Parts: sequence; structure tokens; C-alpha cells
Amino acid sequence: MDAFYACFEERDRPELVGKPVIAGGTPEGRGVVAAANYVARKFGVHSAMPAVTAHRLCPRGIFLRPRMDYYAEVSDQIRGIFEKYTPLVEPLSLDEAFLDVTGCERLFGPAETIGRMIKQEIRERLRLVASVGVAPNKFLAKIASDLKKPDGFVIVEPDRVQEFLDPLPVGRLWGVGKVTGQVFEKLGIHRIGQPHLSVGQVQSNAEMRRLVAELQAAWQPVRFVVSGIYLIWRREPPDDAFQVAATVPLCTEELR
Repeated sequence: MDAFYACFEERDRPELVGKPVIAGGTPEGRGVVAAANYVARKFGVHSAMPAVTAHRLCPRGIFLRPRMDYYAEVSDQIRGIFEKYTPLVEPLSLDEAFLDVTGCERLFGPAETIGRMIKQEIRERLRLVASVGVAPNKFLAKIASDLKKPDGFVIVEPDRVQEFLDPLPVGRLWGVGKVTGQVFEKLGIHRIGQPHLSVGQVQSNAEMRRLVAELQAAWQPVRFVVSGIYLIWRREPPDDAFQVAATVPLCTEELR
């Protein structure tokens, strides 16, 4: 979720554009932040933060209660746009979904074209901005869709996957949160393209073995192979398959 609720409020209430908007609990209650727009984030406000803390960081923030029924209704409209281009839609949350566009080229063109058409239709029909990632599998599409928010569009070509991944921080990997990221840090792995640990390195160090076991328990795509520890994909699609990950909405300010 990326400013999902907050950006709906900006769209429907133009006077909120450019102001710190925080959707979720109120400072007087015990709730948490569901979403904060980019203005509020500059003050350090983020989702899942207690509303009281958010108010302390951003005292001039505009706190709004989420309108869940309304957000779900608009989410259905977004999914309707997705389903115009492919019946293979896998929702990840109210504002995010995977689309398998394999075989849709005859009707709409290649995956890149489909992704741009979806972005344009969401912008024109709903006045919302989407970020799109196009890649050979869901794992990569998710990473790509998160890279250049707001209003991002990132393509990962099948023959350039390693080139795309190598410079990225390990924390960019889908499923690596704060706790798992700390384990990677302790292992000395900061970027995806770093040399992997050898089995000998791990087996010779009790602390290293403990950390690797902790990592494997927390994050399934990590496993031992003969030559060391690798970050792997659990399932690979056919070579000609393309996944599109779309995240909406991100911000409406750029439309004005």
C-alpha cells in the first residue's frame, strides 16, 4: 500500500493537495496510520505508525478516517480496467495486482504497451497515477513496480535480469522486511549482486550458521545449493511469459 487512502482523499478534495494528509487513526485515539501522502512522509510519517507519534512528527498534518467501502468500490473499478486486458489478474491488495499478459499480444501488443495503456486509462478515467513494473515473473515485476514511485514505469527484460538486480539493496527484495534485512546486514550482504557466501564460510562459523538458519526460516526464497547461498525464484514461468505488477493510486498532484 502506497498512500492509497490518502491519495483518494486528495483526488476528491482538491484543497488537500500539497498538504500533509494522513489516513487512519486520529491523534486523540489509539489508532495507527493506514497511509500517508508524500508530503507527510517528508516529516517521517509512515504506515503502521501510531497516530499519536505521527501527530508529534507532523503537528499540522490533516488526519482523516479511511472510507473503506468507498476505497473498495474504486478498487473494483481499477480491477475492471485490468480485466479489459487480461483475465489473469491476481490481486495483492486493494491497490496492487499482478497481471499475466502472456498471449495478449495479438489484441493489445507487447507487455510494455499493455502496461502503458493501463497507466493511461487509470489516469484518464479515475484521475489517479499508477506505477507499473513489467518483468518475466511476479517477483521481479513487484520489485520493478516499487522502484520509481510515484508514476513509475520499469521494464525488466528477460536477458537483463541479473543486470537489473545486482546493484539493488537487498531490502528491495520482495518479502525482505526490517527484521530479515537486519539478518542480511549481519551476514555482510548489502546488495543483491554481492558475492554470495560459500558453504565453507557458513559452516566454519557458529554465528553465521545461526544467522543463515534464521534467514531461511524468515524468507523462503533463500536456500543452500552446492556452491553457497543464493537468492532464487521458487517458480519460474515459461520464457515467453510476462507479468505486469501495477500499484495504484500513488498521487494525484501531478495531474493538476
